[in-house]
Amino acid sequence: MFDFSVWLYGLAASVALLTLVWVVSVKKRDASIIDPFWPLVFTLSWFVYRMTSDVPHGTRHSLVTVLLLAWSLRLALHLFKRWNEPEDRRYTAMRERQGTHFARKSLFTIYWVQALLAWVVSLPLLANALASSNLGALDAAGVAFFVVGFLFEAIGDAQLTRFKARSDSQGRVLDTGLWRYTRHPNYFGEFCVWWGFGLLALETGAWWALGGPLLMTILLLEVSGVALLEQDIEERRPEYAQYVRRTSAFFPWPPRA
Repeated sequence: MFDFSVWLYGLAASVALLTLVWVVSVKKRDASIIDPFWPLVFTLSWFVYRMTSDVPHGTRHSLVTVLLLAWSLRLALHLFKRWNEPEDRRYTAMRERQGTHFARKSLFTIYWVQALLAWVVSLPLLANALASSNLGALDAAGVAFFVVGFLFEAIGDAQLTRFKARSDSQGRVLDTGLWRYTRHPNYFGEFCVWWGFGLLALETGAWWALGGPLLMTILLLEVSGVALLEQDIEERRPEYAQYVRRTSAFFPWPPRA
């Protein structure tokens, strides 16, 4: 059963956390520090949903807790490694466009917008927090989706990190490992993770929770994922045009000849 008041507590927690991160970003002059906190927003939301729900703890809640912590902590630790790197070029471009008002505007255009997006994406977590049903077939499928997604994200990130550490990687394109079959294995992994949570929610009868993975899919494909990353990448990496012609953009597929 949908409980708007519990969902609203999740929004309040997300806004509070990202507002604190915004304060740090202003002092650091680096808006991209929001990235490692993005997965932690979902962890916070999950525990808020559980604390404000009157549903007794069960096996479903333990399963979601384990899966969510595995995903969010791995991704957060991976992104925290960039803490001392220069600001991501996407945010630097926004800073240049908005000028002296960027610090104030970024609270709304970056931090609170992402809190709102996370609030909607977290619908499967809300559904599972409010459910007391036993595990079933869709839960097994959801876990399978999650495992595939987790591995694609973790392995893809590790392969990219090793590639960037090479002295000859500047201006080059990674086209081996998982990157041979999809140009964005980490985004595909994120897609699978959230559809995994969606299937877990669907087992409880919460069809409305699929709005979360659906929004995440739109973000990954059309907004902040594939579309944004590939806007000007061919200017920085001349080999990328050939890579595009032979490699699937998102879903893994054998490379074209």
